[in-house]
Amino acid sequence: MGEQLYNRLAVARTERKVSRQRLADEVGAHYQTIGYIERGQYNPSLDLALKIAKFFELPVEALFSLEPFRPLTDEIHGKKTS
Repeated sequence: MGEQLYNRLAVARTERKVSRQRLADEVGAHYQTIGYIERGQYNPSLDLALKIAKFFELPVEALFSLEPFRPLTDEIHGKKTS
């Protein structure tokens, strides 16, 4: 599968109350593909990652990363991970 790609897709979907089906319809993917991406079982193409970021109006790096994400609460409150 290649290098592990970390994502916050499930968090973004939950915050925005967007179903997998709706997101899939909006970005031209199958709803199961969205689930595979969220579980880290599939890395999206650059095209798909950019479409997802555009849908959420977020920079792609806010949703996808080659490094594990810090917990959102740490980022919000400025805590440093040890």
